[in-house]
Amino acid sequence: MAKAVALVSAICILALATIAQSHKHEVFKVEGDVYCDPCRVQFQNALSQKLAGATVRLQCSNIETKAVTYTVEGVTDSNGHYSLQVTGDHENDTCDVKAIKSPRPDCSEPLTDVAESRIVITENIGIHTDVRFANPIGFMTKEANPQCISVIQDFFADEQ
Repeated sequence: MAKAVALVSAICILALATIAQSHKHEVFKVEGDVYCDPCRVQFQNALSQKLAGATVRLQCSNIETKAVTYTVEGVTDSNGHYSLQVTGDHENDTCDVKAIKSPRPDCSEPLTDVAESRIVITENIGIHTDVRFANPIGFMTKEANPQCISVIQDFFADEQ
């Protein structure tokens, strides 16, 4: 009788492990926005514009060896939004999304403070969806727009 209970228990454990394994995400989506910063403050503000047609790259590298393990590129839609499909679990990698190319010659200088957004692409962090959201990234103009002074003053007035 004890052997039968042990056998049934083992079968149940294997069945549950198989079900759990089949629910692992093999494909993730990384989504985010790309914008143009006309004020050169490197954060979104009232004058920022979403960039349609901007190229972004997601790259994952092994945490220990730093070897590149995965790369995918995409282009933003008409709203400056991108959605990248990432295959596999990257638990042992650091993954970053970076704005690569701007469609606008007047707004093509990469942001330096927020040049890329780090993304965790693994099932093992307690997020039960296959979508990962990146922080906004983008480019800035060569010169600050004169209207930025009032926008920034208003921003800091709201902070007080």
